[in-house]
Amino acid sequence: MSAVVEKPASAANTVDQVTLTIENHVATVVIDRQHVLNAVDGTTQERLNGIWSQLEADPNVRAVVITGAGTRAFCVGADMSASAVGKTGLQYWAELDPNGFGGLSLRTSLDVPVIARVNGYALGGGMEIVLGADIVIAADTARFGLTEPRVGRLALDGGVHQLVRRVPYTQAMGMLLTGRKAEAAEMQSMGLVNEVVPADELDAAVQRWVDQILACAPSSVRAVKQMVSRTSHLSAAEARGLRLPALMAALDSEDSAEGVRAFQEKRPPVWPGR
Repeated sequence: MSAVVEKPASAANTVDQVTLTIENHVATVVIDRQHVLNAVDGTTQERLNGIWSQLEADPNVRAVVITGAGTRAFCVGADMSASAVGKTGLQYWAELDPNGFGGLSLRTSLDVPVIARVNGYALGGGMEIVLGADIVIAADTARFGLTEPRVGRLALDGGVHQLVRRVPYTQAMGMLLTGRKAEAAEMQSMGLVNEVVPADELDAAVQRWVDQILACAPSSVRAVKQMVSRTSHLSAAEARGLRLPALMAALDSEDSAEGVRAFQEKRPPVWPGR
């Protein structure tokens, strides 16, 4: 699949730029607002929501990488220079996006794996985007934090509730109640980050994880993602009995037949993706 690069109509204006590239079944989403450390304003939020909806509907996409442009920041959350910051906390809370920060932190309808390529600061909403990803690869220079309390705000887009579910309670509360920033190695020790590498090895590390995803049957991967994201409120026994669409499709897929055939013929599988 040749590369497809999409930019918003205002791509020449770096104030609200997000790019989407799709190549070889992999979508790469880049928040490129380096003048504000890749902070997200209303236009950027809308653009990201549109991208996730597009990727949900594209059966050829088998993995997604989200990152920030440059080397300083992944995303530092809401753009504090934007006019929306003038809203009261109650006004902000009443207008929360159901999909969460960046359209991702609370989204449960995206059935392909999302890798967060954390190249720098992942703070506030940026940390919430990380919490919405499935796999997190970080440069050793990256810093993480839900820093909202330090400016009189709250991590309302899943940050509070997701962090305490993803890492040990005392570790989560140690970050939530102080608003402190943590190094990538510390977040790996908590279990939130999969791999930490020197900054100049970040792309190679992300590619290794992408390659391992692409080695699996796409229908199986979609089923796994859907089974996890849509059954977290159920017991394991209850979840097993749920007939989710991606699960039923995977059980009777061409991928399933090809996997068995390739194993018997002692060759790498060539996944139809259906």
